[in-house]
Amino acid sequence: MTNLLDLAPSALAAFFAERGEKPFRARQVSRWVHQRFVADVGAMTDLAKPLRERLAAEAQVRGPTVIRDTTSADGTRKWLLDAGNGNAVEAVYIPEDDRGTLCVSSQAGCALDCAFCATGKQGFNRNLTTAEIVGQLWHANRALLADGVTGSWVEHGRPPITNVVLMGMGEPLANFDHVVPALQLMLDDNAYGLSRRRVTLSTSGLVPLIDRLRDACPVALAVSLHAPNDELRDRLVPINRRHPLRELMAACVRYLPAAPRDFVTFEYVMLDGVNDQPRHAAELVALTRDVPCKFNLIPFNPFPGAGFAVTPRERIVAFQQALQEAGLVATIRKTRGDDIDAACGQLAGQVRDRTKRRLATRIVPAPVH
Repeated sequence: MTNLLDLAPSALAAFFAERGEKPFRARQVSRWVHQRFVADVGAMTDLAKPLRERLAAEAQVRGPTVIRDTTSADGTRKWLLDAGNGNAVEAVYIPEDDRGTLCVSSQAGCALDCAFCATGKQGFNRNLTTAEIVGQLWHANRALLADGVTGSWVEHGRPPITNVVLMGMGEPLANFDHVVPALQLMLDDNAYGLSRRRVTLSTSGLVPLIDRLRDACPVALAVSLHAPNDELRDRLVPINRRHPLRELMAACVRYLPAAPRDFVTFEYVMLDGVNDQPRHAAELVALTRDVPCKFNLIPFNPFPGAGFAVTPRERIVAFQQALQEAGLVATIRKTRGDDIDAACGQLAGQVRDRTKRRLATRIVPAPVH
């Protein structure tokens, strides 16, 4: 049976065309599913009764199954969602006064094995489907509305989730064929209607797929940088061995003409004694000289067995000031949801590792001074 959450706008139109229905039927159903968050096709009352009956026999709206729902002291909310066969992924809602942001997962686990990331330590099992990706957004909106969430965006007739960041479990570009249809649904006026500026995809640096994203569905781009030179980044972000910094910076420059923002965000986790020294800041300035960008400095969020320590706050501020004095925009990310392991780098879920990486000896980068 077809899960309607799995169908991008063009696929939903084709679904109805194959059944001899006019194009406006797809738009009607999309609004029921993605704007009213209706799970029962029989409740779509502006469809003719015979169509509702046929639709009920051939399709369904199958959202994620929630294993655990946890709320932090700061209002951050994390859902652990069943991904089948012993796997579970996490989605995180971050409320602010002027927006509600959902951090979405794209894979069960991750194959890229970044040294400081809890997801990477879990290994990799599989890509999520389009329905499983967009289903996180569907469920979060539905659950928040059912729980009576308040905020200026709700009062003005907008759903609770106003921003989406693909920064959860997995490397989104490694699941390109399912992520792009999910992005198309997030942007479609008959679905979630989000601005491209309000949807951000974060990648560790899969250069050919950055180019494909530019051509297929350009949204705001964030790059997990974390090191200013190839020697250090090879150890922290192993994909750098395939796509070194020179290639990555060039891909960022190529992306920007199609992007909704005129800059790339570089994410930089601050690791005590590893990548947080004054010379590292100077190297970053030189590395990004020709790339319109801003830096998001992220205090490291510890997890069991991480092997890294948190950079002291005063050194993070000094690092920020060094970048700012060189003319770069640099912010320090506020840690949210760390008491429920929902902060950046802490998402782990439950993954049956097909890569068997958890059985291997893990090499943690030695501090660089």
